[in-house]
Amino acid sequence: MDNFSRTQIIRKEVIPTQGGVVAAAHRRAAEVGASVLAAGGDAVDAAVAVSFAIGVVEPWMSGPAAGGAMVLWRAGEDRARVVDYGMRSPMALDPADYPLAPGAGTSKDLFAWPAVVDDRNVRGATAVAVPGVISGMGLAHAEYGRIPWRDLLAPAVALAKEGLLVDWFSALLTTSVARELAADPDAARMFLDDGTWPISGGWTSVIERHLDQRAMAATLERLAEKGPREFYEGDVARALVRDLQAKGSRMAEADLAGYQARIVDAQTVPYRDGRIYVASGLTGGPTLAQALGILARELTPARGTPGASSYVAYARALDQAFNARFAGMGDAAGIAEAAHAPSCTTHFSIVDRHGNMCSVTQTLLSIFGARVVSPSTGLLLNNGIMWFDPEPGRPNSLGPGKRCLGNFCPVIGEGGDGRRFALGASGGRKIIGAVLQIASFLLDHGLTLEEAFHQQRIDMSGTGKASADQTLPLPVLNALAAAFPTTTTVRTNFPYAFACPAAVLREGDQNMGCTEIMSPWGDAVAEASGRAH
Repeated sequence: MDNFSRTQIIRKEVIPTQGGVVAAAHRRAAEVGASVLAAGGDAVDAAVAVSFAIGVVEPWMSGPAAGGAMVLWRAGEDRARVVDYGMRSPMALDPADYPLAPGAGTSKDLFAWPAVVDDRNVRGATAVAVPGVISGMGLAHAEYGRIPWRDLLAPAVALAKEGLLVDWFSALLTTSVARELAADPDAARMFLDDGTWPISGGWTSVIERHLDQRAMAATLERLAEKGPREFYEGDVARALVRDLQAKGSRMAEADLAGYQARIVDAQTVPYRDGRIYVASGLTGGPTLAQALGILARELTPARGTPGASSYVAYARALDQAFNARFAGMGDAAGIAEAAHAPSCTTHFSIVDRHGNMCSVTQTLLSIFGARVVSPSTGLLLNNGIMWFDPEPGRPNSLGPGKRCLGNFCPVIGEGGDGRRFALGASGGRKIIGAVLQIASFLLDHGLTLEEAFHQQRIDMSGTGKASADQTLPLPVLNALAAAFPTTTTVRTNFPYAFACPAAVLREGDQNMGCTEIMSPWGDAVAEASGRAH
C-alpha cells in the first residue's frame, strides 16, 4: 500500500555528443567536471574537480573526509586501473570502547550489527575512520592530471563560499537525521535552524537560503594551495585531529600521516564476449564478479526488454554471491531498516573526448556520516567504523589499523559490440545489484543507455528476499515470487529502493551519460554545450 500516483511519468533524456560527458549525482558538480573537460582536461582532471565540488553540494554523501575507489580506463594504454582510497580504523582503536548493548537488539542504521552502547560505532567522533578521498584524488592527479591541482579545486572553493543552495530535497534529507545532527553543536550550526529545525526555504517560499560553508571553503583553499598531503601532514591534519580528539576520537596525527592511497590493476571479469573491470579487495567488486559468473550460467542472452527469466536469474546470482560475501568477507548477515534508508554514497562517471573514462564512488557511509562536523575545518565526518562487526572473533571484527569492508562498486565495462561504459551507484548493499542489472541490460539485452536507466530493477542484497519494482509486468513478479519471498515497492527519490546509479557510455566516437531517473539533482552534462546529456 502506498500513496503515489500511478499515472505520473518521469524520464531523463540521453543525447549523444562527440564531447566529453560527466554524469553525477548533482548537476552543479557535473557542470564543474564538464568545464574542466572543455578546458582541455583529462577525465581524471574532471574527476578530481567533481570529487571536491560534489563534496560541497552533496556534503551528506561524501567529501574530503570520505573514502572510496576509482576505476579508470586509459584509452591510450588500453587497460583499466583502480585508485583505492578506502578508509581505515585508527591505530589506537580499542574494541573495548565499543561494548555491546545488553538486550538492545540490532543497530538501527544501515547494517544489522548487534547494537553498541550509545551507538559509538555509528554516531559521534568514535565512529570516524581515517579518510582517503584526498589521498586518492592526489594520487590519480599525480599520475594522469594535466591541469594544475589548484585550478581543479577552485570551483569547489567558489561553491563553498557561496554555500549550498537549500531546496526541498536538501531539507528532506536533513529532516531525516535532524535529531542526530542536533546532538553535535557544530553539525547543528551548519545544517539546522536554532539547533533544532532543518534549514529550509519553507513550503511556499521563493527566498534563497544557503548553508554556511565558509570554514569548508577555507580548508579547500588551503588544500588547493598546499596540495593533497596538507590534509594528512599539514595544519589541516593537525586541526582535524584536534577537533576529533576533543569529541572523543582516538584518531592521531600519525593515522593521517601514515595514510596512502594506492593504484593497482583492475580485476578483469570476462562476461559474454566482453569484460567488466572491477576493484578487487574490500569492495563490492569481488561480489559483483561472482554474481556475473553465476549470471553467465543462469541467463541466456536475448535482445530486447528483460523478461521473467532474466529477473529470476538476477535474483539467484545476487543471492548466491551475497551468501558467499557474508561467509568469506565478513559483511553483515542482513540489513536493518533497509527499506527506509536513503542513498548514503555518491557516484559519478566521466568520459572525455579521447575515450578515457573514470568510474568513481565515494562515501561517508551513512547519510551525514557520523553526524559530526569538525569546526576548525568545516568538514562533515564519516562513520566508517560502522563497517566493522562489533562482535569479536568475526572475519570483519573491530580492530586497530584495519581496512574497512565497503559495498562501493565502480566498474568499467565493454561489450563485443565495441560499446564501453563507466558505471556505478550509491545505496549501500543495493549498489551491487543495480550495477549487475544495468550491465546486463546493456550487454545481455542490447538496451540503449537511456533504456537501461529507465528499465525497472529489483533488489536482492543478502536477506534471501527480493524487492521488486511494482511496475514490473505481472509474469515477472509471479516468477520472482515463485523463486524467492518477494515484495513490491515504488521507485521514488526518497528513499531509493534500488540504488542510485550514474553512467557514461561511448559508442564509436559518440559519448553519452545518464543518472538515476528519480534523482532530482542528478544529471549528465556535456563539455561543449553545458546541456544535460
